[in-house]
Amino acid sequence: MTEPAESIEETESSEVPEAPEITFDEKFYPARPKALRPVARRRQYFANAPSLELDGLNKTYVEWLRNQAMLGDANVLARQLSGQASMWQHSYAHPNPRAAVERASVWFTAYPLSYMTTPGQSFLGALGDPELWKTFREIGIRAIHTGPVKKAGGLQGWRETPSVDGHFDRISMAIDPLFGEEDEFRRMCEVAGEHDGTIIDDIVPGHTGKGADFRLAEMNYRDYPGIYHMIDIPESDWHLLPDVPPGEDSVNISPDAELALQQAGYIIGRLQRVIFYEPGVKETNWSATRAIVDTTGQKRRWVYLHYFKAGQPSINWLDPTFSGMRLVVGDALHSLLDLGTGALRLDANGFLGVEKSAEEQPGWSEGHPLSEAANQLIGSMVRKVGGFTFQELNLTIDDIKATSETGPDLSYDFITRPGYHYALVTQDTEFLRLTLRLAMEIGVDQASLVHALQNHDELTYELVHFATRHKDDVFELAGTEMNGAELTEHVQETLRNALTGENGPYNAVFTTNGIACTTVSVITAALGIKDISALTAEQIDTVREAHLLLVMYNALQPGVFALSGWDMVGTTTLDRAQVQELTSQGDTRWINRGAHDLMGTNAEATVSASGMPRARSLYGPLPEQLKDEGSFARRLQKILKVREEWGIATGVLLDVPQVSQRGLLVMVHRLASGQIQVTVLNFSGESITGSVNSSHLEAGAGVRDLFTDETVGQVDDLHSFFIELGAYQGTALLIEEPAPEEEEAPEGT
Repeated sequence: MTEPAESIEETESSEVPEAPEITFDEKFYPARPKALRPVARRRQYFANAPSLELDGLNKTYVEWLRNQAMLGDANVLARQLSGQASMWQHSYAHPNPRAAVERASVWFTAYPLSYMTTPGQSFLGALGDPELWKTFREIGIRAIHTGPVKKAGGLQGWRETPSVDGHFDRISMAIDPLFGEEDEFRRMCEVAGEHDGTIIDDIVPGHTGKGADFRLAEMNYRDYPGIYHMIDIPESDWHLLPDVPPGEDSVNISPDAELALQQAGYIIGRLQRVIFYEPGVKETNWSATRAIVDTTGQKRRWVYLHYFKAGQPSINWLDPTFSGMRLVVGDALHSLLDLGTGALRLDANGFLGVEKSAEEQPGWSEGHPLSEAANQLIGSMVRKVGGFTFQELNLTIDDIKATSETGPDLSYDFITRPGYHYALVTQDTEFLRLTLRLAMEIGVDQASLVHALQNHDELTYELVHFATRHKDDVFELAGTEMNGAELTEHVQETLRNALTGENGPYNAVFTTNGIACTTVSVITAALGIKDISALTAEQIDTVREAHLLLVMYNALQPGVFALSGWDMVGTTTLDRAQVQELTSQGDTRWINRGAHDLMGTNAEATVSASGMPRARSLYGPLPEQLKDEGSFARRLQKILKVREEWGIATGVLLDVPQVSQRGLLVMVHRLASGQIQVTVLNFSGESITGSVNSSHLEAGAGVRDLFTDETVGQVDDLHSFFIELGAYQGTALLIEEPAPEEEEAPEGT
């Protein structure tokens, strides 16, 4: 029988260290006291694993699992924070994207497995190096998103098993020794603060790995089953479940078994889509466990939900114990108040609600109100202790707008990201302009978006907005009317044909989500380069120009600008043979995650400390680049300087006007100063002369280039001006109000 919820609190409250009373330093008086962030510490537990039976009747094993569990740590952290005055020093009800952007508007997105360090140096030690932060500050980078660095994977008995999804299958609040130690993490946060920067960590509100929490849930231990979407199947109906292969702890159920379990009333059945679909590997979102002996000696088999891989059981946000909510909030507070981060990325936070639909219809699992409510809780809690959040939510623009109203402060730009890749491939910005205008019409503030180049994932082109809720809406592209579903397929097919296969043999399709590639390998394929092993100096120069064009698109508009180490040093993809074991089950993203040496501290190494093969770098490490005024890093610095000096990041997008040349993109912004700023970009491989026209341009106003500080034109009576741009070039312009006309003096004076 499941023990009452109070028992776990009673057991773990005895382990809570005394929290010091937090006071305000008297040096802040008599002025208003500074809002201090509370502090808390998670448990520390070390034990050797004896060799005993690994089931619920082994009290030693159960206790060992309990001391590894995230839910236990969450309970301990919560008891230290409850009742503290410091928990009420920050407003939290409403997202504040501009405050988040002002705090850190340019981010470096790291990926621990691929970051090459000095020999003997940890990943966290490298990110806490003052020289790195000095370099970042010189370039204009104000934050590091570390990527997931806490323990991930699973537990088989006493043995830890590796991560199945790049450390996004969290099993502990402890830092994975592969990346460093907790004290190194805290030191990294301190060094960032010394350089006016901040550290952004990850939490995963949608799932965990199969760690101690999941193993305790299988054993029906206390509140732990309430963490997950898992259903106890009576032994009388085990015939509905597939057999688990030898050596495995679960098996994905077939569509037929899914239907049978739904008809028997156990599960809600199929959902709106199967992410990571792979025949014979993942055909549904449900898996069945092997038989488990629980803490009462009863054998149990469970069916559990996993939106992603089988090793990522989904968290239940509406269980009566609220165990899942407690676990996730505890993990967030640990990062912010124990480790010292300033912000958190919410991974896959759009899949937090699931509900049975009408007969024959898939279960409601995307855009569910519970997701919005859960995100509001997480976002509010983080703001309540002085941090901010961003979501990587690939849903419709409507859903992104809805979640941004009460939940996270910022959202990843899945809206226009496929659009600028499509523009580069086709040398036509029409689809990009369409997505920008749709976002404006729906009410998404560009300043609330994180505009990123490459991250650890694929080039995502699912175009969920057009493929799902708006699949029957009619849009126009290239002079042809098509519905959303047809538009989606057209864009996807265009990108697939241009970037993979014979046109881009070094890239790869990633299931139904997108294309595994680096920013550089997108550009080389768009340029028609089929062999990236023999790039000429001239080709590399062209790649750099196109890369900087994409930087300007993302940086010269309101919102956060983010780029990765793969972008900073210009890496190509890995040969598939180098990561064959990692890609064997269809996860082709590993080809775009090659190791890179950002600071040039380990020139002889061929793999990262985590074993990722080194990718080819076209630009070289940052210290070398900063010696060359024409390098990617130096020119990036100039772009970011203009962005910061003129406050483009906190501006407002006013207009995306029609253009006179198909490769031209124009974005008209109002800056916080009230001035009008215009970003003009040429996505074509040819020089163009075109007109820029917008009702927001005042006749007679001067047009000043913010990079050269020269006046390059004047707005005419039709609210337009002409501009010339070279291939893959762009610029930022300021519209200067015309000088007031002097009144003529009256006659006789």
